[in-house]
Amino acid sequence: MKNAVLIPVLFIALAGVSRAAPVDKIRLTPDEVAAKEGEGAGAGTSGVTGIQMTVLLGDPAKPGLYTIRLRIPANTRIEAHTHRDDRSAVVMAGTWYFGYGNETDESATRSLGPGSFYTEPSGVAHFALTKAEPAVVVISGFGPSDTVYVKSANDPRKQH
Repeated sequence: MKNAVLIPVLFIALAGVSRAAPVDKIRLTPDEVAAKEGEGAGAGTSGVTGIQMTVLLGDPAKPGLYTIRLRIPANTRIEAHTHRDDRSAVVMAGTWYFGYGNETDESATRSLGPGSFYTEPSGVAHFALTKAEPAVVVISGFGPSDTVYVKSANDPRKQH
């Protein structure tokens, strides 16, 4: 099931690349992916404390195809923000509540369970949250990526 879900994500990401650098040969078991965990927030992530990012392919801070996995704890809220690159994502575990708009509005989210797919178009504001259970989301894009909060005051990277 996991491979069946990841293949369309990578295909969509690759479809927008006309003459990109070749992709490395990578085969990772779930245990090998778990061993890469704990890289913390990086380019293209929300910067919210507690979210663990694992880079599976490429580097979201550099030009080229990338794939990251996010582990989002229960009761996490990511305020409205945008990214400069087009991204596609698959929910791998848990329930991810995702919505589009400049204002974070829980009633405007859609409940996305394992196997669900969504997009984060370039420059389109979106927000997300978890409730009682954590979630795992795999995101692919073509970097460099970034995260710009609609309201600068909501940027957790600026709150010390």
